[in-house]
Amino acid sequence: MKRILMHGCNGRMGLVITELAKTQDDVEIVAGVDITGEKKSDFPVFDSIEKCDVDFDVIIDFSTAKAVDNLLDYALSKGKALVLCTTGLSDEQLKKVEEASKKIAILRSGNMSLGINTVIKLLKEATKTLANAGFDMEIVEKHHNKKLDAPSGTALMLAEAMNSVMNNEYHFVFDRSQVRQQRDAKEIGVSAVRGGSIVGIHEVTYAGPDEVIEIKHTAYSRNIFGNGALAAAKFLADKEPGLYGMDAVV
Repeated sequence: MKRILMHGCNGRMGLVITELAKTQDDVEIVAGVDITGEKKSDFPVFDSIEKCDVDFDVIIDFSTAKAVDNLLDYALSKGKALVLCTTGLSDEQLKKVEEASKKIAILRSGNMSLGINTVIKLLKEATKTLANAGFDMEIVEKHHNKKLDAPSGTALMLAEAMNSVMNNEYHFVFDRSQVRQQRDAKEIGVSAVRGGSIVGIHEVTYAGPDEVIEIKHTAYSRNIFGNGALAAAKFLADKEPGLYGMDAVV
């Protein structure tokens, strides 16, 4: 039985993971952290992580980027594994994550779903063939109107995976409105849409001479992210220090 501390327990994903954990016999959420301190579940909830006095094996984090620095300090002080799902981290925070992973096990992913991580594998193969054939590459992501960061962590993860198989020769373009010029052959365009209650849609377009190839992933429920986070927690709880990705889980 893996004991989980849910960081951001009263947020959208925190509540989803709490309900999913009740259906699985090999995990238990033993405590939660939320800035309000409001108790919405049957485990103790603390308004700051430093106040947590419940023992656990691994932390699952679905909070905000501004809470991540303090979270990393706490995980290091306790020597606990951390599944880091929060997106929108700064370059400085990413460096801090990398440094922390030398002392504790950290799994960081912009998207926890099995489907997206399978799409990444497909994109790597497609990009090697199509980019070299002169196809232009564009990513469009769509999310609900309450999402804070743009583009999504998943969109950036897709773009980075595509770029990685091209020796990182491409650059990302997020806004063309201020520049009047022809599209650069070595760019990957990334666009964001925010509206309604869209859970998550990611579309990758390869546009070449006289043909277009599209790869699309649609999330219909946040359960896919919750189940992925729980699978990651089970995987990570006993791992040696290091920085892991969802590819290690799936």
